[in-house]
Amino acid sequence: MKKSMKDQQKQSLDMSNDDPIASAREVFRIESEAVADLAKRVDAGFARAVDLILHCKGRVIVTGLGKSGIVGTKIAATLTSTGTSALFLHPVEAVHGDLGMVLKNDVVICISKSGETNEITKLFPMLKEIGVPIITMTGNLRSALALRSDVVLDVGVAEEACPHDLAPTASTTATMAMGDALAVALLKKRQFKTEDFAFLHPGGSLGKKLVKISELMFTGDLIPQVLAAASLKEVIFEITRKRFGCTCVVDDEGRLIGLITDGDLRRTMQRLEDFSRLQARDIMNQTPKTILHTVRATQALELMKHFNIMQVVVINNEKHPVGMVHIHDLLEAGIGS
Repeated sequence: MKKSMKDQQKQSLDMSNDDPIASAREVFRIESEAVADLAKRVDAGFARAVDLILHCKGRVIVTGLGKSGIVGTKIAATLTSTGTSALFLHPVEAVHGDLGMVLKNDVVICISKSGETNEITKLFPMLKEIGVPIITMTGNLRSALALRSDVVLDVGVAEEACPHDLAPTASTTATMAMGDALAVALLKKRQFKTEDFAFLHPGGSLGKKLVKISELMFTGDLIPQVLAAASLKEVIFEITRKRFGCTCVVDDEGRLIGLITDGDLRRTMQRLEDFSRLQARDIMNQTPKTILHTVRATQALELMKHFNIMQVVVINNEKHPVGMVHIHDLLEAGIGS
């Protein structure tokens, strides 16, 4: 089809401006407007798509070809990392055996800008025979894929950022944004928490930021602690045996009432000539720095750095010591790196 005079003039104008900064700003304008325009078209169909996936007893199978396939891979990864099990299925490989990964309890998301991608339309009879619901993301609501799908999500754009209106640019951005919208809506419906995210991201900086101190602290008999009436000898023995450079001081109910460090011992011995009758309660710091067992390891590290301390006592809501952590343990675990 021949381009109109207006389109030819626009292309000529776009190609004549080779200023990279101006080009970048134009791309950002076109793509941001494409994404913003999606909000006007989110309707009951989107809610239906969320409901289908939410009540799916299997997995979400995402398929697409070319740039749509790359976007589909990202959408599947985002869904999986936020609590919705998803896989990417290459449509060409599907007709050569990989269709076996699609089960009747799954939901399929097809991505095609034109809605006429031949490799995907070939899958429809088989998908219909399996009996899976099909959600299609397309810019052509009258296409073969759109007309045969259970739900259609409109990801059409007014124009591509490509001056020739050929390379998928704004359209792929819009499709990716629609995938993100699905993932976030499902995340909220599932009440997916930071703890769930940490469980699915144990490696890398994201996982480390969400690790709780309870996963890294030393517990049980490894926690140095003495009673308030403990002798100086007992205090020194406990500090030496547990190797934290300190010991908790607890009352008869096991609640933390103080902390004694190596530094506290040295300062006491320098100040007094006779310390044979000293008890733990006479030496301890009555307001030690503590953290709750529910906080994240990064918060514990920030506290230790802020107050320039090497270790911190982890307590529960009843103020019982339930753990001890040294700054070196956090650094070795990669917290703060």
